Amino acid sequence: MSDFAGLVVVVTGGASGIGLATARAFSEAGAQVAVLDLAPDSVESPLIGFTADVRNRELLTAAIDAVAARFGRIDVLVNNAGVSAIGTVEDSSDAEWQRVLDINVVGMARASAAALPHLRRSPAASIINVSSIAARNGLPDRALYSASKGAVLALTFAMATDHVREGIRVNAVSPATVATPFVEGYLQQFDDPVAERAALDARQATGRMVTPEEVARAIMYLASPSSGSTTGTSLDVDAGVTHLRMRPVG
Repeated sequence: MSDFAGLVVVVTGGASGIGLATARAFSEAGAQVAVLDLAPDSVESPLIGFTADVRNRELLTAAIDAVAARFGRIDVLVNNAGVSAIGTVEDSSDAEWQRVLDINVVGMARASAAALPHLRRSPAASIINVSSIAARNGLPDRALYSASKGAVLALTFAMATDHVREGIRVNAVSPATVATPFVEGYLQQFDDPVAERAALDARQATGRMVTPEEVARAIMYLASPSSGSTTGTSLDVDAGVTHLRMRPVG
């Protein structure tokens, strides 16, 4: 997509998984890409890493301001940083609820607030929030995570309304289970990781987990200036989980 030539993209949590795939895709499309992460030193040129913690407003704002100072502008913010949580409402402590919501929801608000002064000066301003199919589908043992991602969708729609007349588009992507290093590590907790991975693959109507690159391409579509009439929506990259009801095989 040549739409991104000359644009500056910020990706939070961009050192691995969906974030890294997204940062690389934007860079290959001609954008200058800043990766904000707790450990950004692992990213390779031409990506440029900045140390940031979405839980710390002061440090996060300083990092985003540093990106704008280095490149002279910010055009796209991808709010990707987030954590998972497993269990029912009985399984998570108050402290865990506060930690996950602080990162997954308030962290997006902090990053967006820090970026808005710069985005207002862009002719192609866009924010993309990474949500999940858990926001709209009842997944087992995902109460806290689902609540956080449902809040991300609500936040997306509210932000889109607040900033559309400023020329800033706000959208979300909602992936199904994505084959990331985090998921691979999660599978190792089980007695039979191979069987558990097969079960995750089978949950998707397509028969396999989503790839980080597929999510990245959806994010790029929403961020593209060519999608100038798309705002206040969520694009499902869900392998058919949300709407398809497949007959059992065999």
